[in-house]
Amino acid sequence: MNLLTIPIEKPADMNFILGQSHFIKTVEDLHEAMVTTVPGIKFGLAFCEASGPALVRASGTDPELVELAKRNALALSAGHAFIIFLGNAFPINVLNVVKMTPEVCRVFCATANPVQVILAETEQGRGILGVVDGVLTKGIESDEDIAKRKGFLRLIGYKAD
Repeated sequence: MNLLTIPIEKPADMNFILGQSHFIKTVEDLHEAMVTTVPGIKFGLAFCEASGPALVRASGTDPELVELAKRNALALSAGHAFIIFLGNAFPINVLNVVKMTPEVCRVFCATANPVQVILAETEQGRGILGVVDGVLTKGIESDEDIAKRKGFLRLIGYKAD
């Protein structure tokens, strides 16, 4: 067995969701979940098929995000992994509907941070062991840091005064 670390290729501020599913219908079901949850959402998703032709299957509403998803899924090449890149939405807007999609088994991360995916590769294929999401923790927040966090949440509309 070999351990691999594959970085997710994306613009610095782009959010994405990385997960695992179990069925070829994942592409259609996740697409439908996304468009019915956030009208006008821009996204690209790709899914690594784990049997048969073992292709990367893809869909989405934004061709550039679909291409980004396909490139990252192929780089991972981990059975039944899916990745969704978000254009005009945040993971918080769609995460519950993604997790509630019947064939979704787990979500590894939902973030805009730099991410490295830790994979195990055997003679059979690849599997995701986990992710490194962001950077090493630098300390404990101060009162000033708390005020900044709360101010930011209000600025982007996630908390009222």
